[in-house]
Amino acid sequence: MYIIENANILKDKQLTTCSLFITNEQIKMVQKCTSHDRLMRMNLDPYIMTPTYVLLSSAIPYKGSFKGLKSYLTEHFLLKGCTTIFTYVKLSYEKELSDKINEMKTALISSPIDFTIGIKIPPKLITPSFMRSCKKYKIPAIFVDLSELDELERIPWGWIREAMFPFNSPLIPIISLPQKKEARMVLSKWKDIMIKEKIPSLYEVMEENDPLPISIQNKLGLYPQKGSLMTGTELSYNLYLKDREIRKVDEGSLFHYHSNRLVVTVHKGKVIRSGDKVLFSPGSGEYVKVRTPSYFSL
Repeated sequence: MYIIENANILKDKQLTTCSLFITNEQIKMVQKCTSHDRLMRMNLDPYIMTPTYVLLSSAIPYKGSFKGLKSYLTEHFLLKGCTTIFTYVKLSYEKELSDKINEMKTALISSPIDFTIGIKIPPKLITPSFMRSCKKYKIPAIFVDLSELDELERIPWGWIREAMFPFNSPLIPIISLPQKKEARMVLSKWKDIMIKEKIPSLYEVMEENDPLPISIQNKLGLYPQKGSLMTGTELSYNLYLKDREIRKVDEGSLFHYHSNRLVVTVHKGKVIRSGDKVLFSPGSGEYVKVRTPSYFSL
């Protein structure tokens, strides 16, 4: 066991200074102060500490060369302090589910960071039998292409809700309409239906390559397994150089506007980025199995 002391952890725009007790690359205890003089210590006072990020990306070049995949993962994830990828595969037919998920899993077997996989479907695939298949394979999220919005009116939502229970993978809207006004109308209609029918869902489009907030990570069943620094979780964190400029900053601003101050990324207790150097360890990433979406009470 060792202690990470004077850790300035950023959460909800607030810095909290505490000590983390580490055993076997896991956080065993979080305390405000310590008096365990015999334990080895690591002082992080010069830094701001955050959990590593979870990012959504639908553009992973998983069918290309390893060199291209390595370059993409390094640039879009490792150098940004992300250690969990959330992606999805596109389906046109129900029978494609298993094959497409396994194809993506196989392609990402060389990933140095963890990943989880959802699916993207047209509304016509929202059927009780398909929802039961998603529950069987523990699909963490179902993205729905809303270019065919009229089909939503014909879906037997009561049966869908029963078929989803108790795993309840959230339905997430995807809108590819060019007109903002039309897109807003579609989202409004989607939200009305989801609330009326009491369907587990998100009411807004998820932003790609942007750290997923805790509320969405929880909906997906990733939190607190990922994206957190609390007792019992893995030791995965980022360190940013601290100064007055970023003492009062939120997590999103830190990610987008202060990336030049990110100096260390640790994934499950191992340093995978130090300064501008990235340790790309093929195959050290794992497929994240979601136990139950929204199981953690926020």
